[in-house]
Amino acid sequence: MRNLRVDGDRLWESLMEMAKIGATPKGGVARLALTDLDRQGRDLFAKWAKAAGCTVSVDRVGNMFARREGSDPSLPAVMTGSHLDTQPTGGKFDGVYGVLAGLEVLRTLADAKIETGRAIEVAVWTNEEGSRFSPAMMGSGAYAGVFPLDEIEAKKDVDGVSFAEAISKIGYRGPEKVGGRPTAAYFEAHIEQGPILEAEGKTIGIVTGAQGQRWYEVTVTGQEAHAGPTPMARRKDALVGAARMIDLVNRIGHEFQPGACATVGFIQSAPNSRNTIPGRVFFTVDFRHPDDARLSGMDGALKAGFAKIAADAGLELAVTDFWYFPPTPFDARLVDAVRQGAALHGHPAMEIVSGAGHDAVYMARVAPTAMIFVPCADGISHNEIEDAKPADLTAGCDVLLHAILEAAKA
Repeated sequence: MRNLRVDGDRLWESLMEMAKIGATPKGGVARLALTDLDRQGRDLFAKWAKAAGCTVSVDRVGNMFARREGSDPSLPAVMTGSHLDTQPTGGKFDGVYGVLAGLEVLRTLADAKIETGRAIEVAVWTNEEGSRFSPAMMGSGAYAGVFPLDEIEAKKDVDGVSFAEAISKIGYRGPEKVGGRPTAAYFEAHIEQGPILEAEGKTIGIVTGAQGQRWYEVTVTGQEAHAGPTPMARRKDALVGAARMIDLVNRIGHEFQPGACATVGFIQSAPNSRNTIPGRVFFTVDFRHPDDARLSGMDGALKAGFAKIAADAGLELAVTDFWYFPPTPFDARLVDAVRQGAALHGHPAMEIVSGAGHDAVYMARVAPTAMIFVPCADGISHNEIEDAKPADLTAGCDVLLHAILEAAKA
């Protein structure tokens, strides 16, 4: 089986077929979680999985599991997967590559009539992106016991539609309980979503772990007033205060190098009128670092700095710790299986830490876990121009195949 390889053409064709669901004029994909387009993508995956001889089950938060049985059903399965939902202006490969790479592994084993000792499952995790319902990685987080089911079902999108309403509408609120599937190993293949592999001329990223993340929601409250009659010295301009805080976020990102990332990605100003001094500003902060102590240092710098800015300007401040997970090391044995798979096929490879959050981060809490990265063009993702080379995608899938076969031995 050392010479066994996946069908790269079939993998590419499947990716392009899935990309038609929610296709955008600029060549990307908009397939938000629990929309009708998400349902269509799920239906297509289920159709393909059943055609490959798999059974398909769905749990109460919509996580899907395509299972190819092994020779010993009593053994914990080997699982791989990712997500089918996208950003509003997403690309063709983020998430979906990991799902369809797993499907291609199952198709390849079926074509070769290879029976593994352990069952192999391909997971489709619900709402990984967090674009419609927050927080991100919701399905895998529920599976790992991080998010209570009732808390998830109560989440609402910007239009006031609850998670429970949306999942029921598309028919993917399954009967199975969330979590508890015996899992010997979990692998996730993904585009890197950054520029490192391409810049280094490497085909395979051997992912040793994921950065820790801290997300915040910040509300700055001042006083609305007329832009003309109100003297500058008497103003309580919430937007000016927020701007100073946003600049501080950027400076913290630079000060905590190497490895730090700091981003303000969402902002709302009220009343948002050109001749009224803003009285209230809401914005989000995203901090990431591979070292938890340094991530905590960034947290301290943010809270102390924000408090001083607010006090100096006479503004009210509310900072909410919205989401946190620590840096996550992956399983050394499974990481080595990825390394061996890259070497077996002669692919240039390097160790790398994931800068993005993935379902693998939560799966690492309940099962040994590893990831495989492949390059994406110019490191661009969460963008309609996101792109990847067919040869690189095939290479990553071949490595995934090898790693799964090693882990699936009885």
